[in-house]
Amino acid sequence: MRLAAFLSLAVAAAAVNVSNSDPFEQWHGPKAGDVRGPCPFLNTFANHGFLPRTGKYITLDDLTNGLFNAVNFDANISAFLFDFAISTNPEPNSTWFSLDHLTRHNVLEHDASLSRVDAFHGHADIFNQEAFDETRSHWGDIVNVESGAAAIVARMKTCKSTNPQYSLSQLGEAFILGETAAFISILGDAETLTVEKTRVEYLFQNERLPTELGWKRPEAQFTTDILVRNLQAVAVEYQKRLNSTVLRKRGVDYAERLMDGRARVL
Repeated sequence: MRLAAFLSLAVAAAAVNVSNSDPFEQWHGPKAGDVRGPCPFLNTFANHGFLPRTGKYITLDDLTNGLFNAVNFDANISAFLFDFAISTNPEPNSTWFSLDHLTRHNVLEHDASLSRVDAFHGHADIFNQEAFDETRSHWGDIVNVESGAAAIVARMKTCKSTNPQYSLSQLGEAFILGETAAFISILGDAETLTVEKTRVEYLFQNERLPTELGWKRPEAQFTTDILVRNLQAVAVEYQKRLNSTVLRKRGVDYAERLMDGRARVL
């Protein structure tokens, strides 16, 4: 009997240890001295331990392994993001970045964020409920490229009318479209370009992966080709919704604009 009880306890303890070692279940918000930035996804990955929990000294290997393990990003996308990210580090010739570096305006951080105020109004690295409420008011129960594009245009109009220093480069515009394509693809279906609104709300507001809502790490790898394809799908709907009297309509290839921007920071 004692042996049986011991074995039962050992099995239970092993199960707990396995659960405790699963980063999808190991969420901890930032502690004193930790840093976070303007990107809800990167903050989320740090909160789960896929990236350094401190949010500091993130190397290319950290980013590549973290994004693969968390959401099945291929190494090319991670390298692409890393090239932009290290350009925000004030130290020359750096080989790492910290999440708070990303608040450097008009590199990765930009005006008309879906969940942050413009830098003119305050800290662009801090989640802002009012900004996000405007964004999600344009989404239905299922977010798709149409409602995603509608939310982007609404945020641009609001920020342009309330921020006397509003600016958005073509690179920043491309990032906004890419961000929407990415969250739909990662949290939902990268083929149909649909995602449950509750999953997106959960991640943005909690900076936590929505596993308790049924989300799982995508089985199919998210590649540069998929990102470009889905970004262009969002861009088509975005261009339809631009009002030329408020926002300047641009006939550009947004994927090409991202690649040009990457070349400039290298």
